[in-house]
This record gives sequence, structure tokens and C-alpha cells, in this order.
Amino acid sequence: MGKVLEKEAYGLAAKDESGVLSPFRFTRRETGEKDVRLKVLFCGICHTDVSMAKNEWGFTTYPLVPGHEIVGVVTEVGAKVTKFKAGDKVGVGYMASSCRSCVSCTDDQENYCPKMIMTSGSKYYDDTLTHGGYSDHMVCEESYVIRIPENLPLDAAAPLLCAGVTVYSPLKYHGLDKPGMHIGVVGLGGLGHVAVKFAKAMGTKVTVISTSERKKEEAINRLGADLFLVSRDQEQMKDAMGTMDGIIDTVSATHPLLPLLGLLKYKGKLVMVGVPEKPLELPVMPLILGKKMVMGSMIGGIKETQEMVDFAGKHNIAADIELISADYVGTAMERLQKADVRYRFVIDVANTLKPLP
Repeated sequence: MGKVLEKEAYGLAAKDESGVLSPFRFTRRETGEKDVRLKVLFCGICHTDVSMAKNEWGFTTYPLVPGHEIVGVVTEVGAKVTKFKAGDKVGVGYMASSCRSCVSCTDDQENYCPKMIMTSGSKYYDDTLTHGGYSDHMVCEESYVIRIPENLPLDAAAPLLCAGVTVYSPLKYHGLDKPGMHIGVVGLGGLGHVAVKFAKAMGTKVTVISTSERKKEEAINRLGADLFLVSRDQEQMKDAMGTMDGIIDTVSATHPLLPLLGLLKYKGKLVMVGVPEKPLELPVMPLILGKKMVMGSMIGGIKETQEMVDFAGKHNIAADIELISADYVGTAMERLQKADVRYRFVIDVANTLKPLP
């Protein structure tokens, strides 16, 4: 077998557990017959990028080029690519590949494949590290590339590739998308604000649940939520008990589940999409008494992701973003850890990421 051809790339990489990003030159594989090569235009900053850069989950391999909310334009396609051509506007999310044969893959839920390869921080089949979208260009298998609707702004569409599908998937999969249903959204950050937009577009009644009154006006007047509930206000919580069909919990801080379970109707569903660092207490009695369910959900399959982006295009849904330059990424990550962003940072990669001299 001959040497695999490669193309030079450049980006920002974490080199150690400090998580500090610095300029990095590396190579990407030549465009294979089923590959799509794209120039990266924009890339969202997800909290997962921070966790991976700092090795908070214990499996980061360095150097790491983060980024899995990637939007760009196709520059080259392989000989057997049929869905895309040069010039197409496309996106790449959390997945770079999967086995395509396990139960998850055959169920169009590749995101749960035990052999799923992440866009950033995994090992590809040729034993090279996968590097994400904080870089000038990407190569990705055609099957894992998403077409971006023409009417969506590309910068604000980038976070949909992770934050968007992370909330859209459980709403659809668990039947919480029916008009007239009452859906709670816990937390109004990068995930929560998009959850409100999707749930409203599906025709549901939406209540934002937050620890303080601070975001009430934003939630109702800007994002279109119907109600706002302060979780620390016992009277408000008591009045809302037993009113919700489902709750999407986006919070990654440690928080009590008992009050949220109390908000659910009979057979109500609490879906966890945030990842608290410490285990949460799960009281069983409310589950038994109300036939209630607590479940988890992680991103979404490729079919689901394309469906979500198309739905976003139809309803003009995009993330509320703060567009930043590549040299601001370190500061943005610090601000993200303090929840100091409304609501998602997106890097203007094409215009601000400069190669090493």
C-alpha cells in the first residue's frame, strides 16, 4: 500500500491540559473517492470544546484542534460523491464516521454507535487524529456532511450542527413536538435558547425555567417563550406543578431534579441534555407515582440533523450569536465558562484565522 497523500492545513490547537490554544500546522488526508473537502467559513464554540481542550473527561489526545459546529463551502469532491458539488454550502457536526452496521447505525442513530468517530479528538481509520473546525479546511465522508439551506445565515447556522440537533432530536424522538403540548426548557444558554425556538415553531406552549428573573424579558419578548418560571420561587413552582408534558434540561451545573419532576404531568418526560460534572440525585417516588420518565439524549443522527437544519430553514431558525475573530477564541472560552455569552460564540474562520508565517 502506497503512502497516503496529504494536504497541509492550519488551525488552532490545544497542546496540553492548560487548554490554551495556539497556531498549529498539520495535514489532512487527500480527498478520497467518497470524501468532501470544504473551506471552513465559520465554526461555533461549544462547551464540549472547552472540556476536551482541558481534558476534563480524561480521554483527550493532544494536539487537539477543537470545533464541531462547522459551516463552509465545498471546494472539492471525490469521484464517487453524488450529493454535493463544489460551491455547495455545507456543515459538519460532531460525527466524522461510524460503523454503519450496528443497531444504532441501522436505526439512523449513528450518534450512539460504539465505534462513532468524533470530528475532533478521535482516531480515524488510518490511525491519524481527527481535527475539528478551528482550522482553514476540512475533509469529511460524504455521508456525514449536511446541506445548509440557502436562506439561513451561515454564521448563525453553525451552532445548529450541535446545539440545534441536541435539542431538536429529543423533542422529535420522544413525541414532544405536538402542537398544543406544554414544554419546559431548563436553562437559557446556547442549547436552551435554540430549544425555545424549535419548540415554539413546532406549535407547543413553552415555559423557560431559570434560577433567576434576570432572563425573563429576553425569554418572552425576544425568543417567544409563553411563560417564565423562577425555579427558586416555591410559589411559582407550586402553581406550575403537573402542567408540563415534557422538559428539556440543558443545564450542566449541579441542580435538583425533584422540583422538575413535580412540574411534569402523568407520563411526563424529563430529558437530560446537559452534562453536570457531579452525579445528580434522582428521587424515585415521583417517577413511580406519576409513571414519569427521565432519559438522556446526545446530539442526533445524520438523517435527524439534516431534517433539523431543513426545519430551521423553513421556519427561519438560527442561533443568536456573537461573531468573533480567531485571536479572541481564548477569551471567548473563558467567558463561556462564566456563561457570559448571548448565546453562542462563532469564529469567523475564513476572515480571521491566519496561517503561521
